[in-house]
Amino acid sequence: MLETPVLIVGAGPVGLTTSIALSQHGIQPLLVERHPSTSILPKARGINARTMEMYRQMGIEDDIRAAGMPARYGKMILWAESLAGKEINRLSPGRGSSASLAMSPVGNCGCSQDILEPILRRHAEALAPDSIRFNTELSDLRQDASGVSGVLTNTVDGSTIPFRARYLIAADGTRSFVREKLGIGRTGERDIYDSVNVHVRADLRPWVEDRPAALYLIEQPDFRATFLTVNGTDRWGFLVHSLSAYGFTRENLSPERCTALVRQAVGAPDLPVELLGISFWNCSAMVADKFSDGRIFLAGDAAHETTPSGGFGMNLGVQDAQNLAWKMAAVLRGEADALLLDTYDAERRPHASDVVRATLLNMQSFDRTSRQVEAKLPRKEFLNERGLIFGACYRSAAVVPDGSEPPVVSDPVTDYAPSAHPGCRAPHVWLQRKDQRVSTIDLLGRGFVLLAASHGSSWRPAVQQRGLPQIDLHIIGEDVIDIEGEWLNAYGVRDGGAVLARPDGYVAWRVASLPDDPARAFTEAFGHLFGRGMTTQAA
Repeated sequence: MLETPVLIVGAGPVGLTTSIALSQHGIQPLLVERHPSTSILPKARGINARTMEMYRQMGIEDDIRAAGMPARYGKMILWAESLAGKEINRLSPGRGSSASLAMSPVGNCGCSQDILEPILRRHAEALAPDSIRFNTELSDLRQDASGVSGVLTNTVDGSTIPFRARYLIAADGTRSFVREKLGIGRTGERDIYDSVNVHVRADLRPWVEDRPAALYLIEQPDFRATFLTVNGTDRWGFLVHSLSAYGFTRENLSPERCTALVRQAVGAPDLPVELLGISFWNCSAMVADKFSDGRIFLAGDAAHETTPSGGFGMNLGVQDAQNLAWKMAAVLRGEADALLLDTYDAERRPHASDVVRATLLNMQSFDRTSRQVEAKLPRKEFLNERGLIFGACYRSAAVVPDGSEPPVVSDPVTDYAPSAHPGCRAPHVWLQRKDQRVSTIDLLGRGFVLLAASHGSSWRPAVQQRGLPQIDLHIIGEDVIDIEGEWLNAYGVRDGGAVLARPDGYVAWRVASLPDDPARAFTEAFGHLFGRGMTTQAA
């Protein structure tokens, strides 16, 4: 029998990121995937700044950027009758504005899924050798009070092996076997439109070199399509929208017809085209009714399915992994009560619902769901969702209230007000450590971190108490220097005050000034975070 602390089902970006995160928190999982290897299709491509912060903290950012599409292609979206024909409109995404770039030490990155997954796989296997099994699917499962049992089946020879895990994380996609087995329903809009993704090798430089864009949306009377930039030269995703509205079906969209559509969308009837893959899919906007059942947790598309309008699906999923991994590791290490895991649903499901709704409204605003004569341009929020990217504010037992009110913005989709209010992402502020310029984001992401204002030396013995997890302490003015004089205001504290950031970079606890007994205050905060005084969150 295979025994593992955590079984992860599905080796897409979410499953692989979960494996990396757990390993970095000291837990070696087992990851199984029914396919023979990582994805061979581009699929998702856009990695937003919040996710890149996460990969920066994991030590993966540089590898992803080196392999991703050239950055100049991420600065524009273009509508045209064909690549060679009349241009209809251009849009510069608000995510690339100076205001957005000031929110983080990192920017967005375009890296298609077939390129990203091997990078994640390499890091996952380096941290946990022999921890990934391809050609292996979960074929049966059951759970009891102490763990999850079931059967794994080899998809090549049909052989089976039983397993036992303390916990199971289902990252097995929109048609999740695990979710269906548990009978967890979903709420939202199902099968909004049907589409096909075609992975294309064709040299499109004559039509794109002088106007680089992340997306080229083609609007023609007899079909609507999108070119998705992979490398900006000879590899492209080609997405045909609303197949049934134009009389297309799986049966009549042969490789020859797909090739003809690519040439028609380019406006070059003799263009050499090589098809590398074809994948049919239906667009939905759905959220699972709960993200966990006992010792089993849903993540990524198994938990929430977004429309592609805005590029949130993969980002939402890998951020699930970041949220869940540190909590599960703390429970497995015996530091936290299992009730900590209830906060995964309490924090991630409301945020997922907000994101899924936003992508649905994006899609509806420029209507890629039906046949129409003229192109419709998207709503102003499209690709300007700074609030959704940075502004999630968690309310759960894994956050200790400090009596203050969370920041209020006029539009939570587009607007973001940096704040160290408990439950919010710890804001980016530039600091100096020795001779190096670092962001507060660079100090976070692996374990608990206490950022203390000047005159905060009393926090040093407080963080070293027995019974607490390892905590990194950075005193502003001693360990790091506030070179721009912004930290106190950004974090909402005075001299002697402190902010505790969780391993996922969100604020767990804040005190505006030095308490009379820092050690006791700190112990009480962790008592709240790790189980004492915690209550199960409502589903």
